[in-house]
Amino acid sequence: MSEKFSATLRIGDLNDYIAPSQGCVIKSENGGKAKTAPKALQTEPVKISLKDCLACSGCITSAETVMLEKQSLGEFLSNLNKGKAVIVSLSPQSRASLSVHFGLSPIQVFRKLTTLFKSMGVKAIFDTSSSRDLTLVESCNEFIARYRQSNSTDDEKLKSSLPMISSACPGWICYAEKTLGSYILPYISSVKSPQQTIGAAIKNHLCQKLYLRPEDIYHVTVMPCYDKKLEAARDDFVFQVDSDSERITEVDSVLTTGEVLDLIQSRSVDFPALEESPVDKLLSNVDEEGNLYGVRGSSGGYADTIFRHAAKVLFDKEIDGPLEFKTIRNADFQEVTLEVQGKVVLRFAQCYGFRNLRNIVMKIKSGKCEYQFLEIMACPSGCLNGGGQIKPRPGQSAKDLIQLLETAYSENVLVADPFENPRIKRLYNEWLGEPGSEKAKRHLHTEYHPVVKSISSQLQNW
Repeated sequence: MSEKFSATLRIGDLNDYIAPSQGCVIKSENGGKAKTAPKALQTEPVKISLKDCLACSGCITSAETVMLEKQSLGEFLSNLNKGKAVIVSLSPQSRASLSVHFGLSPIQVFRKLTTLFKSMGVKAIFDTSSSRDLTLVESCNEFIARYRQSNSTDDEKLKSSLPMISSACPGWICYAEKTLGSYILPYISSVKSPQQTIGAAIKNHLCQKLYLRPEDIYHVTVMPCYDKKLEAARDDFVFQVDSDSERITEVDSVLTTGEVLDLIQSRSVDFPALEESPVDKLLSNVDEEGNLYGVRGSSGGYADTIFRHAAKVLFDKEIDGPLEFKTIRNADFQEVTLEVQGKVVLRFAQCYGFRNLRNIVMKIKSGKCEYQFLEIMACPSGCLNGGGQIKPRPGQSAKDLIQLLETAYSENVLVADPFENPRIKRLYNEWLGEPGSEKAKRHLHTEYHPVVKSISSQLQNW
């Protein structure tokens, strides 16, 4: 496997198995602690395949080597050399990580990366802040529909459409599909993540503006998280233009922020001194004055944006300024509420990290969840703390780095309503029609599948 992957993804010290002591999330589902391994099982290695993996970054075994090699820096460079029309989509979290590392502003990083990638032969560099706005518009539409359905019937089956749970985190999706069973999946929003919606937009619509066939495009995303590599490889995100054509993936490869830093260093690029190029505005949140714009929230802004939209549409309440999120259990679990005539009518929460995640799942399963919407991320502190981000410098604490990332993420970024985003309006006018349309559902929504783990009984009985 390529040495460009982080230590958590290398398999040089593994023999197609992980030992209980290596801390796999699967084994800790009962009570949070691994049971003592019976002697009969201690002599045999436990085999883990992609079917069993929870995408918790605990391990990756040789069953995944081939797939992950296709998501490597080497594969990206190989496709550039083949003359493919390579398009790169940059996440704002990765932009913030590079910004802190090099002491630059996010817009400077964006412009310098545009220079770097285009000098290598990349055709266009887009911004997933734009596709995030597209997912937020669809998510707002879905929440309103679910809320109205839940409050207009006495049918318990129909009322169970809430809470709606965000779907942007592939680690959470993988965990839900592989450990929680079918009871939790109907609560998860059907809207694809920003990574996949930008892939769908590029290969189903923008390719025509670029005078390219979708099969001739090699689409690469730059993400803060290794789990995004697993997400891009899902069969759900492959399509055919017609029944006789080849299968096309929305996202062909995912590079982490750390891998982009490796690329910069391997080419001996003086990144801070690199000249800045104009960004591609076709699908980037950059206005005519060159300012970045987007929503509040460094993990996608789902709770914030949907809460504001629901308050306005359902209760005619316009909310200005930042929302007042209240810390409940810890800094990674916060809630916000809306009161009308002394009664709480909306209660949303941000829930980050597996510990908080498991607690809220237990409440949903027991029917005691009081929230209508949950923004769930597998990583503590959310997406800025993704496993693919640039690591702290020597002597720098992870907490200090997160604070710097939070500041950089929103530096000189104008707060803007996704519904007023001209890029998103154009996509609906030219391609999708309206939020929640049949075309939008076909291209921007997905399904989830409960998976039976082949080794769950062994793992639970260690």
